[in-house]
Amino acid sequence: METPSDWMETHVEDSTDYLESLYGLMNSPNYYSVYPPTNQLLFVVASYLSKQHVLNGINWLRILLILSEVGVFILLWNLLRGNSKLILYWFNPFVILELSGNLHFEGLVLLALLLSLWAYKKQQFLASGSFWSLAVGLKILPLMLLPSFLGTKKIRKSLGFWMGGIIVFGICFLPLVLNNSWNSLLTSLQLYQGKFEFNASVYYLLREVGFWIKGYNTIATLTKILSAITLVGISYISWKKKAESMGQLAEIWVLIYLIYLLLQPIIHPWYIIPAFGLSLLTNMKSMVFWTFSAILSYHAYSQVDFIENPWVLFLEYLILGIGLTWDFKKENFNLKPIH
Repeated sequence: METPSDWMETHVEDSTDYLESLYGLMNSPNYYSVYPPTNQLLFVVASYLSKQHVLNGINWLRILLILSEVGVFILLWNLLRGNSKLILYWFNPFVILELSGNLHFEGLVLLALLLSLWAYKKQQFLASGSFWSLAVGLKILPLMLLPSFLGTKKIRKSLGFWMGGIIVFGICFLPLVLNNSWNSLLTSLQLYQGKFEFNASVYYLLREVGFWIKGYNTIATLTKILSAITLVGISYISWKKKAESMGQLAEIWVLIYLIYLLLQPIIHPWYIIPAFGLSLLTNMKSMVFWTFSAILSYHAYSQVDFIENPWVLFLEYLILGIGLTWDFKKENFNLKPIH
C-alpha cells in the first residue's frame, strides 16, 4: 500500500501522461486513501472506461451518481407515497451541486440506506442487513448506525439481518487484508481525529476554550473527548427510542447523524446529504435548513489557504439552530409510524 506521491516516485517507468494529469489534480497526494475498497472499485471502473481521458472518467462517475439519484427518487416516492416533501430533495440546489456536480458518493450511501429501510419495511431482513453493510462499504460512516439495530427488537433477533450484514461487510472490506492495508486506511482516518478541521460547530467553540485555558490547540485531546461523547450519545438514542417501525428507525438514524455532525472537527457539507434524505421520512425540518445554510461553508474555498470566516460559520449554524429549535419545540421527534 503506497500513497500517490510514493507510487509516483517508485514507479517512474510506469507513469503516463494520464497518470501525471490525475496526480496534478489531487489535493492530498501524501496521504493514504480514506475511501473503502468498494468505493475505490467504482473509481477503478470509471478510470478503465475513461480510455485515458480524465473528463471521460468524470462523466462515467457522473452517470453513475445520476442513476443512483433516480433510484433515490423512486424509493422516496414509494416510502413517502408521493408526498410533496420529495421536492425538497429532488430540486435541492445543494444536493444537485454536491452529487451530480462535485461527484460525492453520499448519494449512493443514501440509496443503500433507503434500500435497507425499504427492505426492513417489507420484513426482508437479509436484504436490509446487506444494504446497510453496502452503505458502510461505500463510506464507513454508516457503521455508526449499528447501535440502532441492537435497540430494534425485530432486527436484534433476526439471524437473516446479521448474516446479510456480515457477509456483505466481509466482501466489501476483504481487500484490506492484503498487504496490511487496514493500517493504511486507519492512518488516514486518524487524521480526522487529531489534525484536520473544517466547518465545525461545537468543536470550534470548545477549541477556543482550550486556547484560553492551555494556550494552544487542544485538538488531540478534544477530538477524543468529543468522539467518546458521540459514542455515548449514539448508544443512548438507540437504547432510549427502540424503533418499532421503519419511520422510527429512520428518525433514530437522523438523530445519530445529527449527533455526529455537531460534534466532529471536520464537517464537509456533503456529509449532510444522507441525513437530509432520511429526514424526509420523519417530521424533522432542521436538516432542510442545514442544506441551505451549509452552502455558506463554500466561502472558505474562495479564500487563500481556505481560511474560514467565523461570522459566516456563525450564520450557518444560527440557521441550523433555528431549525433544531423548531423541531424540538414542536416535539416533531414523536413520530407516528410510517407503514
